[in-house]
Amino acid sequence: MILFLALSFLSQHPHAAQAEEVQHLPAKQEAALPAQEDLRYEGEVHFGAIRRLTTAGENAEGYFSNAGRHITYQATFGGRKCDQIFELDLLSGARRLISTGTGRTTCSFYMPGDHAILFASTHLAADDCLPPADYSKGYVWKIYPQYDLFIRNLDTWELTPLVPHPGYDAEAVVSPDGKKIVFTSRRNGDLDIYIMNIDGSGLTQLTDRLGYDGGPFFSPDSKRLVYRSYYPETAEEIARYQQLLEEDSIEPMALQLWIMDIDGGNKRQITDNGAANFGPYWHPDNKHIIYASNQASTTGRDFDLFLIDDQGQNNERITFCPSFDGFPMFSADGRQLIFASNRANAKHGDTNLFIAEWLPNAAPVD
Repeated sequence: MILFLALSFLSQHPHAAQAEEVQHLPAKQEAALPAQEDLRYEGEVHFGAIRRLTTAGENAEGYFSNAGRHITYQATFGGRKCDQIFELDLLSGARRLISTGTGRTTCSFYMPGDHAILFASTHLAADDCLPPADYSKGYVWKIYPQYDLFIRNLDTWELTPLVPHPGYDAEAVVSPDGKKIVFTSRRNGDLDIYIMNIDGSGLTQLTDRLGYDGGPFFSPDSKRLVYRSYYPETAEEIARYQQLLEEDSIEPMALQLWIMDIDGGNKRQITDNGAANFGPYWHPDNKHIIYASNQASTTGRDFDLFLIDDQGQNNERITFCPSFDGFPMFSADGRQLIFASNRANAKHGDTNLFIAEWLPNAAPVD
């Protein structure tokens, strides 16, 4: 098993004018292991050893490379005002900037072969972070229409737009077989899920029900998708959804998880708990899904990880951190889980990335 070093420093690709310089620790420090931390809460029976991968700032959506040697993720730290995309070498601890360093970014994922990273960015529209969400409207997510998809070639450092179009394009991931990309877009007015070939051809809309469909992930066999949805039903709910959408925002208070085939067929809801459920990711067994939810919170502010089967049964709570756990992803062999958490932070408000040994046969907590 790879030993994951909890180092946090920046690096620069030699072709990237705006990236930041590689910093190597002295040899005697490089060889030293990070200090042991007590990172597991009572009840987290599926976690063995846990290691911290980042130490400060807001770090989230960490996703393994296909080979499992690196992760790509988004982070805000230091003097930055909004997220940029980074790559972390899990063996050496070296980190480098992947996005341009300007604009706002989100949702990165490795392309086949790990020679490129797909992500969404607003850098073509503005160098700054653009206006934040208007929380006078309540707890809302900003759906920036300036987001477009880009591919960073890690060999040539070329940055190429992918299916650019007016309106929000983000939340893109690649199928395990390397043939398809799925993403969320507002190119037809509503927030729907689209699928295309790996080169951007064959673009097809998969959802068309009024409401938000987003955050899709492929099943390990590349035949199904799990995603989050909110469908307003009453006249009041529809009016509020459409008003917020015209203001490029949504209210993520009652997101439920759904499954469908990659052709858009066999749509089926798998959670129905009145909570906010998001960040679903398939277990390598192709039968279970791990996700974040506030279903166990009395205040609605505490998010934990849960595991459910693809029939919507056998829902099991995985984490018990009294603040936030989210954005989980299993390694391809199912032996490790990467996730974001507020646990054991040095500073209030920080969210860091952690990697845990996954113990599949541990008895669940009653």
